[in-house]
Amino acid sequence: MCCINNIFRTVLCCARYTGDGTFEVKTEIKTEADVSDDKPRPYLCTVCDKRFTRKGSLTKHRELHTGVMYTCSQCEKVFSSRSGLRNHMNIHAGKYRCSVCGRCCGNSQQLAVHRRSHSGEKSFECTVCSKRFSISDNLVRHSRIHSGEKPYKCNVCDKAFSHSGILNTHMRVHTGDKPYKCSLCDKSFTTSSHLQTHKRHVHSNSRPYKCPFCGKLFKTNMDLKRHVTNVER
Repeated sequence: MCCINNIFRTVLCCARYTGDGTFEVKTEIKTEADVSDDKPRPYLCTVCDKRFTRKGSLTKHRELHTGVMYTCSQCEKVFSSRSGLRNHMNIHAGKYRCSVCGRCCGNSQQLAVHRRSHSGEKSFECTVCSKRFSISDNLVRHSRIHSGEKPYKCNVCDKAFSHSGILNTHMRVHTGDKPYKCSLCDKSFTTSSHLQTHKRHVHSNSRPYKCPFCGKLFKTNMDLKRHVTNVER
């Protein structure tokens, strides 16, 4: 089990690396500048106080706070950063293709992680519940379930979230931004899942949700749940 450095103020979860050597995970509220790695971090994000070693990293990070979205010209998927869109376009180009199954990834790191799915390698283990992960970032996010840590805070209403993706979605409540536009009508939505539900419910005859009692099919899971509730009564 790893040792936790007492410079952190919040409750932390331990983790260990089960591959060659040891691995340490800390989930904390404090910024990168608080970690004693001897690297100067002069570039400060004035929104969330996170610090960076390079100006380019700060510029990339700031995109998370702007609410600006970048849309793929091929499939209309939307991203919160240029780098996210660039990685996504690599998937369309087939630049990083798995030689085993042919799946395309956004960059070499994603491809390396994907290859572990074929080997079954999950080197990162949560010491609280023993759940294993193939990459450390997923372990860090998972550890917050146990610690209750929510390091990403909305600068409008102070609501806190466990990871940045949820915060980015939440910010649209304040901005009114609906970046996911239906290609079949003029409706827009705050999340891709809401868009997909709309397309399936309004523009498609697909009914993938089946009642286990009578076999009736429904367009959405909500419709199925409503039906099952009535049947059980």
